[in-house]
Amino acid sequence: MAILFALVSAACYGTSDFSAGLLSRRYAAEPASALIIGMEILGSALAVVLYPGHGPSVHAIAWGAVSGLGGGAGTLFLYRGLAAGAMTIVGTVSGVLAAAVPVLVGLALGNHLTTGEAIGIVIAVPAIALVSWQPGAEDGAGSRSAVVYGALAGCGFGLLFVGLDRAGTRAGAWPLLPGQAVGFLVVAPLALRKLVHAGRPELGDLPYVLSSGVLASAAALFFLVATGHGELSIVAVIAALYPAFTVLLARAFLSERWSLTQVAGLLVAAASVVLVSVS
Repeated sequence: MAILFALVSAACYGTSDFSAGLLSRRYAAEPASALIIGMEILGSALAVVLYPGHGPSVHAIAWGAVSGLGGGAGTLFLYRGLAAGAMTIVGTVSGVLAAAVPVLVGLALGNHLTTGEAIGIVIAVPAIALVSWQPGAEDGAGSRSAVVYGALAGCGFGLLFVGLDRAGTRAGAWPLLPGQAVGFLVVAPLALRKLVHAGRPELGDLPYVLSSGVLASAAALFFLVATGHGELSIVAVIAALYPAFTVLLARAFLSERWSLTQVAGLLVAAASVVLVSVS
């Protein structure tokens, strides 16, 4: 069940990113992100009603807040990196570390892996890099700072995964609420600064905000549930395959071409899921 929930989480994260990407073509990315996180707060409130568990605890709320700090900081550094002009480097480095950090933490906490699971995790990390890599993107400008921002973003997203895992499932969906609230507070200052130039969103932007926010909150919920059924090292690396779903949607709805590198990444990602699932 852990693999299934983690895959659903990855699908939700990837679809949310796809919707957010469409929104960013119409509206400034920073205030759009704040709007999406605001919608995630509402989605998390609904999740609490549907999955209250045994109620909130100090432990769950604290780790939920830590997850929000990681998610908010990851988003902030990601935008800073994108502004440096090397989108491919930022996306690749952040995606790899978002998977690697929870894996290392999980192993340090005593996660036990079979040989098949270990091999699946090892090949999943380069699969994320291959899927995220976009040949032809502008990588020359600010590449060194892009690596730094990508690394910081990846560590932030890794902290998001670790925080949700440590919060546990006993408190149900309660850890999601402080997480989204903290994430909003982290992103809000940058969003407000950009809002002066972006203006208010149009009515046509709202479907993208709604879909991205609801899917992101669902992704966090499925990830949280998945950690209750399996090891953090396995759940995190499967959930971190979310770029594959974004690439698939871009191909289906935007007719974007796949590079040979991305095709190889998709095949390796599929192999990693099979290895982890059958072990």
